[in-house]
Amino acid sequence: MNPALLVLGAVLIFVLFLLGLAMGLILGRRGGRLEVEKTLPELLAKERGDAVKRSRAVLSGLAAEQLAPWLAGFPFDPTDCRFLGSPVDFLAFRGASTGVVEEVVFVEVKSGNAGLSPVERSLREAVEAKKVSWLEYRVPGPKA
Repeated sequence: MNPALLVLGAVLIFVLFLLGLAMGLILGRRGGRLEVEKTLPELLAKERGDAVKRSRAVLSGLAAEQLAPWLAGFPFDPTDCRFLGSPVDFLAFRGASTGVVEEVVFVEVKSGNAGLSPVERSLREAVEAKKVSWLEYRVPGPKA
């Protein structure tokens, strides 16, 4: 058999192999794209619905934080509470409405299954360890 014919046959087989590989890749990409195009609207609707649910949960939690002092069962007089929002929702100055503060309480309001954030947890630990102090800061006045 002619060696040139053998080389030509090998090159032809290699070219056909590459063409087959390229066709397989093209068809695979097209099939994958078609599959994604079929499921994309359903996936988008599901993701949007989940985003709306989470957004509603966050907004209702924020509303609950603001309204908590006026809800049934809140353990402090609403006029004794000051809203901070972060890192804790309220400071309750028990007795402030009567003119004598008997106790200062850090109040964190949660709704649903929400848990404490790392900062809220560390604040709770600092309060429980009595790492709380008082500082009176005087604003510098004009020089005489």
